[in-house]
Amino acid sequence: MVTYRRQAVFHAISEPTRRRLLDELSRGRRTAGELARRFPASRPAIAKHLRVLREARLVRARREGRNRVYELTPAPLESAARWIDRYEVFWTEKLDAFAAYLEKEADRKERSRP
Repeated sequence: MVTYRRQAVFHAISEPTRRRLLDELSRGRRTAGELARRFPASRPAIAKHLRVLREARLVRARREGRNRVYELTPAPLESAARWIDRYEVFWTEKLDAFAAYLEKEADRKERSRP
């Protein structure tokens, strides 16, 4: 179940429009209409993006009169971030080793110049 949710989160954030929707919602609750007005896409297209975000549990929606109000639910993003953080050590080590290699090569070339 956790793997499915993480997969749904990564699928949801893989699309630029959905990331922008999350950015908008990070500033506070918005109605579907307010969100749709901020994008060049059609309202139905935005509704589909919001559905993907809801299914990934990144946002929650509730009715307020005739409006559907969306708000960010950050817990799934935090879970995905923790998963990604496990690889930070790996990449830091690899990048440090690469930097050391480049410095060593630069020193070697400098010493080999006439």
